[in-house]
Amino acid sequence: MTTFTGIPVAAIEFYELLEDNNNKQWWLEHKDRYDADVLGPLLALESLLEPRFGTGKLFRPFRDVRFSADKSPYKTAQGMFLSNYEGVGFYLQMSADGLLLGGGYHSSSPAQLSRYRMAVDSTVSGAALESITDDLVSAGFSLDGETLKTIPRGFPKDHPRPGLLKHKTLSASLPLGRPDWLDTGDAHREIEKQWEKLRPLVDWVVRYAAP
Repeated sequence: MTTFTGIPVAAIEFYELLEDNNNKQWWLEHKDRYDADVLGPLLALESLLEPRFGTGKLFRPFRDVRFSADKSPYKTAQGMFLSNYEGVGFYLQMSADGLLLGGGYHSSSPAQLSRYRMAVDSTVSGAALESITDDLVSAGFSLDGETLKTIPRGFPKDHPRPGLLKHKTLSASLPLGRPDWLDTGDAHREIEKQWEKLRPLVDWVVRYAAP
């Protein structure tokens, strides 16, 4: 196993170049850079994070262009997801913008969505989620996810938690760019600190609205 020594700034530079050269020939000519600067460090990081945050998965770098007007063959970001529950967990992304961290859930079945809405509607669990999301926003995170324009049917228009009720998926993210610790061996500890701030959100979803 490769020793983790940080995520090199060269990973960001790789994606800066890829955005202007998103084609197969350029990728093949620079795949060694992807392996050394992106894939290798993230695999080493994954092994350090898994004991606390669950089984890791690095997403494939190839885009599915079958039904897309954009035929660029490669993703302009590398994502990694760690979880003990399908669809609910912790997210990391490297791109030309640098490092981004997040957590929550990004897909839901009708049954899961129903459980989520009932939990938001409930006084105890709904107030708990509101407190969790308020704390995350205060810590610099933004709330993300697919949302409705209006409160879903069956709930009062003056619901005390209208914003949360409109969510179909719910996550929080924090763009960190190029922090000083990114290319050091302390990077995994700094990432752990931010993900621990997201754990109450992940735990809430697992408890009240798991897949």
